[in-house]
Amino acid sequence: MVPCGAVLWRRLLRKRWVLGVVFGLSLVYFITSTFKQEERMVRDRNLLQVQEHEQPIMWKVKFSSGNSSQLSNQCRNSVQGKLLITDELGYICERKDLLVNGCCNVNVPSTKLYSCDSCLPNGCCSIYEYCVSCCLQPSKQHLLERFLNRAAIAFQNLFMAVEDHFELCLAKCRTSSQSVQHENTYRDPIAKYCYGEYPPELLPV
Repeated sequence: MVPCGAVLWRRLLRKRWVLGVVFGLSLVYFITSTFKQEERMVRDRNLLQVQEHEQPIMWKVKFSSGNSSQLSNQCRNSVQGKLLITDELGYICERKDLLVNGCCNVNVPSTKLYSCDSCLPNGCCSIYEYCVSCCLQPSKQHLLERFLNRAAIAFQNLFMAVEDHFELCLAKCRTSSQSVQHENTYRDPIAKYCYGEYPPELLPV
């Protein structure tokens, strides 16, 4: 035996006015939700614009000129290279010429200071370690400061963590979304490590 409640419900659903009320309520809910989402998007966009124009990011990068003249007992270095290493003083050397304190051996003829070998005029290099060494030139400080002053909010998480010129160059030379197009193709498949202000030119599609 079918319960009375189910029978009444079925009869109600067959009436056009009931279906009209259900449809009307659904339409009102949809329109209200859409307007709320639009308002939220506008508010977020306005907040982002205020942050960009009125509250510039306070970068804490410290620059020091004449790194090469500083004597240090320990050096940070680029670590990852299998063949080449760049230390925080700007020297680039073969991994076998790295001293136990993390600094390049400056007495080896192949060790170079602020070397831009493999780098193009636009600041993009084919070898990561040369990118870091070239970026560490004291003369690059103004270029890097201009980049930071124009850097988008999207770069905040990447660059807010760096504290000095060396860390900035390590981060800047790593490949990122600036180095690729279509999310999976390098803008320049040869010179893909960039310290410059601008990403490489887009390749023709």
